[in-house]
Amino acid sequence: MTATEARAALSRWQTPAVVIVAGCLIATVGFGVRSIFGLFLEPMTVDQGWSRETFALALAIQNLLWGVALPVAGAVADRYGPRYVLAGGAIVYALGTWGMAEADTGLMLHLTGGLAVGIGVAFTAFSLALAAMARVVGPERRSLALGLGTAAGSFGQVVFSPVGQGFISAYGWHTALLLLAAIALVIIPLAFALPNAGAAKGEAATDQTLSDALKEARGHRGFVLLTTGFFVCGFHVAFITVHFPAYVRDLGLAATVGAVSIALIGAFNIIGSFGSGAFGQRWSKKYGLAGIYALRALAIFLLLISPKTEWTIYLFASAMGILWLSTVPLTTGIVGQIFGVRYLATLFGIVFLSHQIGSFLGVWLGGYLFDRTGSYDLVWWAGVAFGIAAAIIHLPIDEKPILRTQVPRHG
Repeated sequence: MTATEARAALSRWQTPAVVIVAGCLIATVGFGVRSIFGLFLEPMTVDQGWSRETFALALAIQNLLWGVALPVAGAVADRYGPRYVLAGGAIVYALGTWGMAEADTGLMLHLTGGLAVGIGVAFTAFSLALAAMARVVGPERRSLALGLGTAAGSFGQVVFSPVGQGFISAYGWHTALLLLAAIALVIIPLAFALPNAGAAKGEAATDQTLSDALKEARGHRGFVLLTTGFFVCGFHVAFITVHFPAYVRDLGLAATVGAVSIALIGAFNIIGSFGSGAFGQRWSKKYGLAGIYALRALAIFLLLISPKTEWTIYLFASAMGILWLSTVPLTTGIVGQIFGVRYLATLFGIVFLSHQIGSFLGVWLGGYLFDRTGSYDLVWWAGVAFGIAAAIIHLPIDEKPILRTQVPRHG
């Protein structure tokens, strides 16, 4: 069998259904593992004698490295395909998580759980799987596919939150991290179910280069506004993921309430993500994003003024779950709608860098202000203000596709 025949045989079994299932499983594992690191804040800081800022800075670095490395991962995946990017990322992800378990100083925690895991998460990011999924479906189903892939990441949060808390309760935080490191390696075989072809179904070929695409995006006001607004999403999501379990404990509630809350966020995010994808298939994506950010600000405001009972926490978690990653199908969808999907992984990676700068600030500021004030209230109020600002920022975005010169396909 020739190399061409081997590639043809491989592509025959890589049907859209296979690619979508594999992409969803990658999102489930990759996002699920990293989404529960907040469960380790209290047991690790107590046992190691670290401040919350020490732990928070490690995860802040992780979020920042995730953002910095993702455009690189996206560019490599756009050029060479996602398989080896995801497989290599899974190895770094697992090694970083293992190193996090073995870290006995704050510096080692920052290098392993921060730098190494951050790079590993970037090179196994669900956005790489989403880009592969977007290429195998036509434009008429693309928003739904993006919603499904994002919902799969949320499903990982639902599954891993009780599993992670169970690991910690049964075996301690050290062994729990080792088990999560092993689970991250499952991404490797799944990566080879994704196609390496860069052509997108239903999209005309052009002679645009990556450099051209970056220049085009940089000069588009909508891309700049979208990138600016996604900062707020990162601020909200990362702060709550890392600090909410500890916030719940500070209220005098049981640790299980925090774990259940993270699971509820993931469960309702499945509804929100898929619903967001369906919304974006029919209506304006920018108005959907503006509404999501405004509702996030309202949900945080209501949490701050309400009595802090278990049911208040659960209701907040459920509401935030619907609004959690529902921004991703719409944000990714706007990028693909305006610029096409040829360089979607790269362009979304740049938008996501802003998200992760917000994540860094949310995680680190949460630990910093808590250590100095004994409260998370200032960060919560900042989240309200940022949500309102993001709702306004998205309104002027022009969603119309850019028209380019097409290159004839030669058969």
